[in-house]
Amino acid sequence: MSDTAPGGPDEGGFAAWLTDRIGGYARREVGEDEDLSDWGVDSVALLNLFGDIEAEFGPLFDPADIWAHPTIRDLAHYLAMRCGMHRHSGRVRAVFVFTGQGCQHPGMTAGLHRELSAYRRHLAEADEAIAPYLGRSVRELILGDDPRVHQTALTQPALFAVGYALAMTLLEEEGVRPVAVLGHGTGELAAAVIAGALTLADAARLVCLRGACMQYLPSGGGMMATCAGPFEAADAAAGEPQVSVGAFNAARATVLSGPVESLERVRERLAEIGISSVFLQVAHAFQSPLMEPVAGRFEDAARHVPGGRPSLPYYSTVYGREYGEPLTSAYWTAQITAPVRFSDAARRMLAQQAPSHVVEIGPKAVLTPFLRRMAGAHGPSVLTVCRGPRSDAVDLAGVLSQLDAGPLAEI
Repeated sequence: MSDTAPGGPDEGGFAAWLTDRIGGYARREVGEDEDLSDWGVDSVALLNLFGDIEAEFGPLFDPADIWAHPTIRDLAHYLAMRCGMHRHSGRVRAVFVFTGQGCQHPGMTAGLHRELSAYRRHLAEADEAIAPYLGRSVRELILGDDPRVHQTALTQPALFAVGYALAMTLLEEEGVRPVAVLGHGTGELAAAVIAGALTLADAARLVCLRGACMQYLPSGGGMMATCAGPFEAADAAAGEPQVSVGAFNAARATVLSGPVESLERVRERLAEIGISSVFLQVAHAFQSPLMEPVAGRFEDAARHVPGGRPSLPYYSTVYGREYGEPLTSAYWTAQITAPVRFSDAARRMLAQQAPSHVVEIGPKAVLTPFLRRMAGAHGPSVLTVCRGPRSDAVDLAGVLSQLDAGPLAEI
């Protein structure tokens, strides 16, 4: 018996897949009615099993559900039911996911700005809101060939402006209305504006204060993306007290944050066990306790910025779940030092909202590979508004076509 929609995995298919996968972990044949405690696999293997299920079928459940459904038959039935809940009847249900710091580059969205009047208009709105705090045009910085786009005090307002302008182009000009939003790090501020929890003016003030406070931290900090799971990353960093997890992006995509010298040593340890890593284009150890010196200063400066409740589902990467409380200065202060729980938030959003499409909004595709892995073969389509420096209105037209939106504004 199966609760899945036609064409989707049924209970028997899940059971066969689980039997094969768990048998590989246990290194023996396992029965469909054999209790979890008899499988002979440890907690690390069970977490790997969870990652395998997510990669194959999408975010159908939480890790704790493995313990709640202790036999293959029980777990297969539950997965089939959850998979059935994911089906949709041709109706477009898009969610917006905003990228964060590390994806910036000179000439961001220049093609779109050149060819699309709607994007030009909304980027100008963001530029006007940011100018009083930045003291310069962020639009000129975004579109030009200026390496200062990598300076923290400029990077964060620039990414916010791009995220806001792209989202508003989809929302107001093309009629793409998200059913939920999620932001990675700095991307949370643009998500909050689209969710109605912050005005453009208040978000502009916050992002400029945030970037300015962080800019003047001592240099020497950095962030490193790894192909390690959280436990492997933590184990490699165990001898480096100032290194912590900065972001949980996917089952085997953990970002470490800390002093560059310490991260270099961690990188060597990971390489010894065959795990690759790469430094991100950032100047400080964001999303870590090393941000504590600026947290108090930021909260004092941001205290008078009112924060409302989101008017549509807002998935917080501070808490890794939907968050419906007011997004006040206290929330944004906590966000500075907290690790980005992107994988938890994205997985819950996909499971709870059952979107037909996920739209990554930012200057280039960064989160799309993680989102596609979470969505699995039978999950929603994952679209990228800007693939990279050469993206233009033609790329956006392709996205709109898949979303049944448009036509493009007059260019």
